[in-house]
Amino acid sequence: MESLYLLIPLSLLLVGLALAFWVWAVRSGQYDDLDREGARILEDEEEADRG
Repeated sequence: MESLYLLIPLSLLLVGLALAFWVWAVRSGQYDDLDREGARILEDEEEADRG
């Protein structure tokens, strides 16, 4: 029973941190254009440098 006094607040803290990182990622534009980033690796480096 005593271990729950440690584990419950610790799990709530970890969930809060995960939620804070997710909100930060959404607000900073990490998920804006997923299709473009997936296709970017298929382009040649020379084309990427020019445009």
